[in-house]
Amino acid sequence: MTSRFVLFDVDGTLMDAVANQRRVWHEWAARYGLDGDEVYAVALRTRPVETFAAVVPGQDPGKCLALLHALEDEDVRTGTYAAFDGATELLGALPEGRWALVTSNYEHRVRGRFERTGLPMPGLVVDAASVAEGKPSPVPYLLAAEKLGADPADCLVIEDAPSGVRSGLAAGMTVWTVNTEAPHPDAHRHFPTLAEAAPHILGAVAEAVLR
Repeated sequence: MTSRFVLFDVDGTLMDAVANQRRVWHEWAARYGLDGDEVYAVALRTRPVETFAAVVPGQDPGKCLALLHALEDEDVRTGTYAAFDGATELLGALPEGRWALVTSNYEHRVRGRFERTGLPMPGLVVDAASVAEGKPSPVPYLLAAEKLGADPADCLVIEDAPSGVRSGLAAGMTVWTVNTEAPHPDAHRHFPTLAEAAPHILGAVAEAVLR
């Protein structure tokens, strides 16, 4: 299989931010007198605005989002982040203009985390503010392909979350999963770690570029 372009999810795929996300959502939930575990379970499946609608339907979503942003921005400044093994080398070896980030987070926060971990930044980030529909809609990945000038069929998606897998598949792309014990049943290929996937990702791109 060859792919001229690679589209990466961020949290859980390139860096480990699970503890950070859980801590932020638990603190947000506490401000509203809610159970942190229950709120976090919803947040894992939906974008923030959709989470607010589900757990605090009577609250102003703008104020809910402002609080979440403040907590997340503080976490970017003070939290501890770790890139997964092989991430720095993999991103540094990919050809410029051949890869992008497609995340449900916000670009300024992703940039802050990448600076903290030393990960290279691509020229394109499709974030939560870029689209009206988030994952599992195909919209984020289709927008990334469009901005890269890529045919969706030429794109390889690297994901860890079921919603991201569904998004990439719905966009008509090849989807590989990493950093999970069990493969997603619909993904085209699975690797237990990003480091194990890295040489295969680079090989797919190199082969496509040479054609």
